[in-house]
Formats: sequence, C-alpha cells, structure tokens
Amino acid sequence: MLVIHTRIAPQAAADAELELTFEARSKSRLRCFTTAGEEVGLFLERGQPALADGDFLQAKDGRIVRVRAKPEPLLHVTCASPFELMRAAYHLGNRHVALQLGDGWLRLPDDYVLKAMLEQLGATVEAIQAPYQPEQGAYGGGHHHSHHGDEEFNYGPRLHQFGVRK
Repeated sequence: MLVIHTRIAPQAAADAELELTFEARSKSRLRCFTTAGEEVGLFLERGQPALADGDFLQAKDGRIVRVRAKPEPLLHVTCASPFELMRAAYHLGNRHVALQLGDGWLRLPDDYVLKAMLEQLGATVEAIQAPYQPEQGAYGGGHHHSHHGDEEFNYGPRLHQFGVRK
C-alpha cells in the first residue's frame, strides 16, 4: 500500500496519479487507488483545505503523486443577467450549497430539488460531467458546528485577525 502523509509544492513530474471526486479530495483519511490500480492510504493533516486538481503529495517511500479532479455529475447554471445569477447564488448559499464560481456561471452537485428551484428562479440549468472545485468560503476549513470539549477544534478567522484565540 502506498501511504501518504505529506502535501508538497508542484513538481515537474509524478510517479503516480490519484483521480478523486471533490468529496474524496475533502477527506483527510481515505483508502483509494491510483489510476494504475495501486492501493493508497491517505493520512493528511486534518483541518486543511480540500485537495485541488493539480496538487502534489509525497508518499512515505518518496514517490510523488499528482491529484486529479475526477469528473462528476454537476449542474451548470447560467442566467440572463448578472443580477439573476447573483440571486441564484444567494438562494443556493442560503441552503449552504458549496458552489464552484466561473465567469457568468455556477456549478453545484447534481440535485433535482435544487435544479427545480433554480429553474423556478429563471436560471438555465444543464446537467454535465466535469471536475468540481467549489469555493472554500471566507474562513476556510469547511462547514463546522460546535464540538464542545474538542481541544483540536479551533479555527480562527482567516480574513481578519481580530485577536489571538487560545
């Protein structure tokens, strides 16, 4: 098994590739397989951003592994005006939907309820297969709820540092 603990800077070449969905790239602990079929154990530092397409990892045996975003079922959303697109993004954000943002479009995981809502708002919604890399959010680290007593659960604001958190 290829064991990976470390994220590294971009490299010129890789010894192996992992093709993973966004959900898989968001996990710090994962059993998966390289594109060549070799078993991999990911044991990455918790609390870090999701792996992105083109990220590099280093295995315990020294091999370099490139991460690829696996195409997955998405909804590609466009609107007749920037205001309508902003309105669609607002309603999706109000439902805590992670969005990939592009110039004049939004992408989100395929969901028939959200598709119907977007169409009622006047958006054009197309089902596609594509790599998915949503925005991380203003404070990074994903969506969290209270973890009373969890000493390791401590993330401070990343946009503004108002003071030291202890």
